[in-house]
Amino acid sequence: MRVLVVENDRVTLLGQIGVALEEAGATLDICRPHAGDIIPADETGHDAIVVMGGPQNARDDENHAYLPDLAALMRRFGDADKSVLGVCLGSQLLARAYGAENLIGTHPEFGWCQVALTKDGAGDPVLSAAAGDFPIFEWHSDSFTLPEGAVRLAGNAAAENQAFRLGRAIYGTQFHFEASRSVVDEWVETFPEMIRSTAPEWHARRDALAAEHGPAADATGLALARAWVATIDTAEARRVA
Repeated sequence: MRVLVVENDRVTLLGQIGVALEEAGATLDICRPHAGDIIPADETGHDAIVVMGGPQNARDDENHAYLPDLAALMRRFGDADKSVLGVCLGSQLLARAYGAENLIGTHPEFGWCQVALTKDGAGDPVLSAAAGDFPIFEWHSDSFTLPEGAVRLAGNAAAENQAFRLGRAIYGTQFHFEASRSVVDEWVETFPEMIRSTAPEWHARRDALAAEHGPAADATGLALARAWVATIDTAEARRVA
């Protein structure tokens, strides 16, 4: 199993997604286009793609010229029936790739927030790994409309479209289900001023919030990650089929 992982920030932690991929014995190819790495031309060298979050908005081509190519690559994977996962910015780019609208600066959330599955989410092969209503970490100000044909899998009052699926295994999640408490700790250490400006009162409540919501969020994140990894068809399996 060979998976392309695209990182969009100088500190990108795979967290629970990384745990699940390691459990599955996946080989990871890390691409950092924000730092000058060249995005692969097509999907043929990998069984799946994961696109993580970052500070960019999904339409900021002027400052991040690689974004259109990355969105197009995500669509190539999806159109080839390979597993796709977009997290936060990754979900917004996935929505863009399939013709939806990006909503810039309209849906801010930060911290452990409650998200609820839709009826379709409760029956979905991946999202059903979560409870019907669950805490999960959020850090975003943008959102998106659903692409045509997408199935809405989860939402909350702050952002109606928290998760969606296209086809068999093309998934976008606005929430950071990779963000275990250890990932959040790393973010706090790395981006203290950014977090203070985003959520001034959060630092004082952080320990209590982590104790209250962290265990369930960690467990949910790992369950979702394992369920998504299970959707990956390897090249060897496709040849046998």
